[in-house]
Amino acid sequence: MKNIDLIIYARWVVPVRPREEVLENMGVVVNKGKIVCLLPRQECERCYTAGEVVERPHGVLIPGLINAHTHASMSLLRGYADDLPLMKWLSEYIWPAEAKWVDERFVEFGAELAILEMIKGGTTCFNDMYFFPDVVARVAKNSGIRASVGMIVIDFPTVWAQNSDEYLDKGMAVHDAYRHESRISTTFAPHAPYTVSDAPLERIRMFADELDVQIHMHMHETEHEVEESLAQYGVRPLERLDRLGLLTPRLQAIHLTQLLPGEIETLAGRGVHAVHCPQSNMKLASGVSPVSAMREAGIPLAIGTDGASSNNDLDMFGEMQSAALMAKHDTLNAEALPAFDALEAATLGGARALAIDSITGSIEPGKAADLVCVDLKQAASWPVYHPVAQLVYAVARDQVGDVWVEGECLLKEGLPCKMNEDYILDAAQEIASRIAAGE
Repeated sequence: MKNIDLIIYARWVVPVRPREEVLENMGVVVNKGKIVCLLPRQECERCYTAGEVVERPHGVLIPGLINAHTHASMSLLRGYADDLPLMKWLSEYIWPAEAKWVDERFVEFGAELAILEMIKGGTTCFNDMYFFPDVVARVAKNSGIRASVGMIVIDFPTVWAQNSDEYLDKGMAVHDAYRHESRISTTFAPHAPYTVSDAPLERIRMFADELDVQIHMHMHETEHEVEESLAQYGVRPLERLDRLGLLTPRLQAIHLTQLLPGEIETLAGRGVHAVHCPQSNMKLASGVSPVSAMREAGIPLAIGTDGASSNNDLDMFGEMQSAALMAKHDTLNAEALPAFDALEAATLGGARALAIDSITGSIEPGKAADLVCVDLKQAASWPVYHPVAQLVYAVARDQVGDVWVEGECLLKEGLPCKMNEDYILDAAQEIASRIAAGE
């Protein structure tokens, strides 16, 4: 018998790839942070002994969820400015608040709060866009979660940088500092077409090709954004970005609520990844992303929560359910975005968008052991006819019991293994109290 680090026995295993496969009474064998194999229990017990054996007789084991679009530190602005349209929300509330309050300490504690929330909700990787990405990367590394950290670029000055050259220089320094970390990667993160001009976008395209990294950008989020582009550039944002050479498989296009049929064809032809944030789009009344039409055209789909200030949570189970239900409602087609496809978008789809699908996103031998176990024996998700349907339509995130990243346990029976929850919550409240008091 071979001795290895960990065996997880679960009632069900949903590997995501092969598609729609559900395995029962299997053992997932993990050694040195990677998945060795998936075997029936008797065979597993015959072939392996493990330093740790985890028994989850009512659990479903899935790949870790990948939150493909976040502004993690904005968790400290959760509930600060609700029930407002996007541009009013940004220009009259969020941007002024950020100018006054955001500094390294804000970003550090906001990121800790967000990461704690995500780990407890079964997210093992997040794709971030915010100021001080060096701080977010450090916090993510210390927590054990996997993160893709955005090298943000905006035309106007902020606490992080004064101009596009400084944004890019500081971002490249973060990329260099973390390029050898197994759990931390970087993307270029130009904020949006209406906040970044042509020259820095051309430089980003060049650097992305040279460094072989992805590009993460809000796009076609509102009708106002499209109208502004027509007035300023004479073309819609996608056409402008296409002319600049940015519509490639490197691009993660966030939101995409305002698309013409020809634009869907263009996105599909260029291999762009769509990142769907249904709850944020609904809350800000930005529009409905045509997910069914995009999928029919062959556009790869990922799912994100957006920031907690516009959602107001980082709950990927809620986001999967919203994505599936919104697609059905939008098309009046009950078969639009089935449960398995929503789960795939929240796992392997996110990994593909982040270009880490060779590492994570499915339960396959050789991949990192980024795993989540969900207890289905709860009143809201029992009995079980099909575990994937329960995951998407019935499960609440507090049913997540266990989380591993590269085989390291980050959550055990609902309790964080590395993060001090009380300390993080107290620090977040202290900062929020100062903001509320206007200090």
